Amino acid sequence: MKKLLIAMTILSFLFGCNTGGKDTVKTDQDNPEEPEQPMEKAPPFVWESANIYFLLTDRFNNAVPDNDVFFERTDTTGVLRGFEGGDIAGITQKLEEGYFTDLGINAIWFTPVVEQIHGATDEGTGLTYGYHGYWAKDWTAIDPSFGTRNDLEKLVKIAHSKGIRVLLDVVLNHTGPVTKEDPVWPEEWVRTAPTCEFTTYENTIACTLVANLPDILTESDEAVELPDALLAKWKEEGRLSQELDELNLFFERTGYPRAPRFYIIKWLADYIHEYGVDGFRVDTVKHVNENAWAELQKEAEYAFQTWKKKHPDLVLDNSPFYMVGEVYGYGISGGRPFDFGDKEVDYFDNGFKSLINFDLKTDAGRDYEQVFRKYSYLLHSKLRGKSVLNYLTSHDDGSPFDPERKKPYRSANMLLLTPGASQVYYGDETMRPLQVEGAEGDANLRSFMNWSDLDSLPEVQKAHEHWKKLGQFRRDHPAIGAGKHKRLAKKPYAFSRTYTDGEYKDKVVVGLDLPKGKKSITVKGFFGDGTRLRDTYSNTEVMVKKGKVILENDFDTALLELVE
Repeated sequence: MKKLLIAMTILSFLFGCNTGGKDTVKTDQDNPEEPEQPMEKAPPFVWESANIYFLLTDRFNNAVPDNDVFFERTDTTGVLRGFEGGDIAGITQKLEEGYFTDLGINAIWFTPVVEQIHGATDEGTGLTYGYHGYWAKDWTAIDPSFGTRNDLEKLVKIAHSKGIRVLLDVVLNHTGPVTKEDPVWPEEWVRTAPTCEFTTYENTIACTLVANLPDILTESDEAVELPDALLAKWKEEGRLSQELDELNLFFERTGYPRAPRFYIIKWLADYIHEYGVDGFRVDTVKHVNENAWAELQKEAEYAFQTWKKKHPDLVLDNSPFYMVGEVYGYGISGGRPFDFGDKEVDYFDNGFKSLINFDLKTDAGRDYEQVFRKYSYLLHSKLRGKSVLNYLTSHDDGSPFDPERKKPYRSANMLLLTPGASQVYYGDETMRPLQVEGAEGDANLRSFMNWSDLDSLPEVQKAHEHWKKLGQFRRDHPAIGAGKHKRLAKKPYAFSRTYTDGEYKDKVVVGLDLPKGKKSITVKGFFGDGTRLRDTYSNTEVMVKKGKVILENDFDTALLELVE
């Protein structure tokens, strides 16, 4: 009997049969003839279903041309390897214009804005400056080429006023490279060798990610003094006493040793305490001993709760501080742990609510139902209570799903309708080129946002409209990313998603690859006859009859919600 039950469970997962198991989608539609009435409660924000927009601060929008060049960063660089002018104020400008709201975005993640190294390095592709934000020189300062502290404060306030959360991109693993203008940090702080081999836990962590990228000794508990160069910099800027006093208070409160990682954890948490940012996207997670991430999360949550108490009128909700990690190569198919070869580490047990999922760019070439069913199953079993952040394109993945931007509609469908949170990389929605003449390596992925294409090219405008419709539907319905999935019909393809949180319940049906003209979409067993639905894609109201709804338009997509 036990073997029979196991076989039935496997068959249910593979073929979508309803066996009544705990991971099966259940609805309260016991009588499909009885119309369902929608609840009027506004949809909650759910990180598990967030629609996150990721952008390079320097490559998105240049609102303040006067801050384009600082620290004499004027040497000729390789193609797309210097500062291009994008800034914090440029992000805020697009927030104010409603660009993100129209796209259905409810969280923004932008590359680090802390002060970068002043000099340039030569990586064999021409000189490169720290335009990308991952080469920190001073974690306590904003790089003037990105803007000011006032700019960051304004960004967070404007975003929150529109119901959009803010994620800061943070680096704990390394400093910036050594240049003529940027000396190496003291040996008590960093190692400069060996270079990582990525074959064991040890040679992935106790090493430099690449040559000339000094690695913070995050495993050390030995107290260290602040670098003389940093002290001199703070003194010249007139804030030495303030920084030292704040550090003293931090170490007195926490009891931590003055080890390298705790200095940086304090500096990162300050951005939460001062501005109320909602979360961190954490860089190079697998290159740092995992206990450091639990410590960062602890201090981040403390800072977040402190900020909320000081600013009760600005609090969006009672969500805890959110951390999503970049464990390079992690995929949802592996479940929770990451395998180093000689050791497995569960980063979800070390401060992270979510990890970036590297699998979707490969999965996206498969059948919709196969992908949706797989992700729903894993997120409601092995990863229950946690989540993943799906992406198809990023700033450092040289193998995106659609490198020639020939599949903008399928990309939108896969990214925005797959269970989990979604990461829209800037320009996914505008077909921004990922191959640039003269650029080498990841520079191809980092061209300036193609605003002119959006203003002038009909094919871009049409694709952008599709991304907007799907994005808004995802934002308005937590069921899309956080709900349970069930196929309702194979052809035309239709599926349901159901999400319940206390008294709040969200139910939707989506149809894909629909025929032009008149089309019949099955909702039987999910929405009862007489239920009024709205297809938000065509902005059409319909009524369920005989377990189906009838639409007549030239769209191949239907997004069905209950009519309020």
